Amino acid sequence: EKKKKAPLRFPVKRAAELAACVALCGVCLYGAALSKSSWNGVTLFSGGSASSTAAAYDAAPELATYSLDGGADTYGTGSAKHAVRSAGSADLLTSGNVEGENAASGTVDTSKYTILYSSQPATLNYLTTATDLEMVVGANCVDTLVEYDNKGVMREGLATSWDWDADTLTWTFHLREENWVDNNGEVVAPVTAQDFVDALKYVLTPDYASSNVGLVTAYIAGADDYYNYYVYLNNANTGVVDDDGTTYTADASGLVTVTAPDGTASTYEPLDFDTVGVTAVDDHTLTYTLTYDFPGFLSLLCYLPYEPAYGPLLSEMGDQYATSAETLYSCGAFYLSDYESLETWIMKKNPENYDADNVFIDTISRIYNAEASVNGPEMIKRGEIDEATIGPDILDSWLSDDTTRSMVSMDRPNTNYTYFYMFNFMPFAHEFSNWNVEGVDAEYEPENWAKAINNTNFRKAFLYGINNAVTLAVSAPEGYDGYKLNTITPPSFCANADGVDYLKCGDLANITEFFDEAKAKEFRDAAIEELTAAGATFPIKVQLPYNPSSADWDKQCQVFKQQLEGVLNDGTDFIDIIITAGPSDSFLSAVRRNGKFEFLLCNWGADYSDPETETDPFYQAADSRGMRYAYLRTGVEDGFITGETADAVMAYMNAIEAAKQITDDIDARYKAFADAEALLINNALVIPRGMSVPAYLATRLNYWEGQYASTGFSNKRLKGIHVLDHYIS
Repeated sequence: EKKKKAPLRFPVKRAAELAACVALCGVCLYGAALSKSSWNGVTLFSGGSASSTAAAYDAAPELATYSLDGGADTYGTGSAKHAVRSAGSADLLTSGNVEGENAASGTVDTSKYTILYSSQPATLNYLTTATDLEMVVGANCVDTLVEYDNKGVMREGLATSWDWDADTLTWTFHLREENWVDNNGEVVAPVTAQDFVDALKYVLTPDYASSNVGLVTAYIAGADDYYNYYVYLNNANTGVVDDDGTTYTADASGLVTVTAPDGTASTYEPLDFDTVGVTAVDDHTLTYTLTYDFPGFLSLLCYLPYEPAYGPLLSEMGDQYATSAETLYSCGAFYLSDYESLETWIMKKNPENYDADNVFIDTISRIYNAEASVNGPEMIKRGEIDEATIGPDILDSWLSDDTTRSMVSMDRPNTNYTYFYMFNFMPFAHEFSNWNVEGVDAEYEPENWAKAINNTNFRKAFLYGINNAVTLAVSAPEGYDGYKLNTITPPSFCANADGVDYLKCGDLANITEFFDEAKAKEFRDAAIEELTAAGATFPIKVQLPYNPSSADWDKQCQVFKQQLEGVLNDGTDFIDIIITAGPSDSFLSAVRRNGKFEFLLCNWGADYSDPETETDPFYQAADSRGMRYAYLRTGVEDGFITGETADAVMAYMNAIEAAKQITDDIDARYKAFADAEALLINNALVIPRGMSVPAYLATRLNYWEGQYASTGFSNKRLKGIHVLDHYIS
């Protein structure tokens, strides 16, 4: 008899230990970025060309362990852990309220927090968005079933307890008493388990085009079939015909027939939402039934698509839900009291919240200012706002000025975000079932670009020619080497059953520094010969957009252009990098999702604690728009990505699909995902850059008090954080 494999397990204790370990690493990175720091001979972080954490691990792996249980410490044998445990979060930063040094000191209302913003959100609907700015309301005004403390340890949220039944693949959550409030802070109704069911149904409604629907269809039983049926039904009702000729029809009973180009027909019966694995057993008992024993599910609950929403309001507002303060109800630490586009964005403390005693800010005011990066620091000097970014262009002057140097600190590292460069593999217009892409403008020669990116040597010339230290130094003048990455997944994100860091698994373990001018020129020369034969013309135009509202992105682009052209145009006219300014508002929708770029700096933040989350920007299912990053598979399906590039793209897609199927062996699962990521990088389908570089701030907030996690949106929550009467140094 064949032995039944044990289901994949990821114990809550191990999850908590790993999250705490990552939080501790964040503490280490922060302190080390400001000064040279060495524990037991292992240099973690310092300026210039000092070794990175990964290099330190390689040099002395016996000193680097992941245990938080007793014996061994993280990157050391006692001193670091002792310092963190004994100091506490508030003691990690020192006061900037030095006599004569803080022009804005004096009487400060520590119940209010005011900040400028320069980029207008396209939506406040937390059930449909996936962008950094737009999830702020969802993070602060709506509570989740579970949450994290400031050390990265999971704790109770709206759920007071939860249970797992391995036989039925079902999680059961027991909810506390909580209320929905309107934009005046008035109680509307109690929060019930049905609000989670109604919210998930909204996410799975194709008409609302939720960006996070894949985080539901992949893990909740029945969700994929339900969502696909309604996509097909919409296609039938609107007369959609796919590019390959696939047609959709529906009869009066709702039976949908999908007919392939060869005439093969498949039928789909109407499905009710009760076929989806989410159930309100009673007002305070909620169950989720999974498609398999997914190890990252609890961490996924701290993200947008699994938040609740008041069902009657969803039904009433439809696609107008959360378009204003009046069309959103809150059950979190704060409620949205006012929202005026391009004016103000105000959240107030929710006195009805179960944890109101741990909410220390009464009013959060975001004021629109298109020149926030310039005006913010000046308003700090006058004490008019509580936080502003101190950009590299003024950092030196602030640090050398006696009146401002004690007002500057570095933000808490956000270890779940990584940055990478994407080629646009579909530079032409394309119509998806629920999204249209305009593609690259004619002046940037998209036909010529399509030939270039179909050439492996062209892409590898970029991979080996880009010196990430140069552009990172724009944002991180101190310790930039420590933020460089040669992978998409950051270090210490997760570990296999033996405690081996994911980056040491499979083929990722063999990836090292890519920058090599000699190799870059070899690939360039090979590309010139092959592309000339393919009819390409030189220089290859490379449209490189940036968001003008993002601090220093324009400067990074200028430095990038100078550095890469300096390598690849040495002795030849190979590329012409054309820097273009995108719109400050709705940049992602106008540029990246619209395919209006040829090369673009992108970022991704992990949604849950499993390496599958790091595939979302790159993986596309057949005939799918994916996450609207580079449209890798679409380029192959449309027929202009061919040959070995098409083979590499499809090898990656197949590798991801195979890795997803491994659910009973965590080591094999992680190795499979690691091999796929290495394949993506080694074929230069994506080019890693680095981790998110913490900004230099003038702020009255002690972010080290706030919630922390290496996944989801916990780091955006202001619950638990105090506004101080001085700017932090």
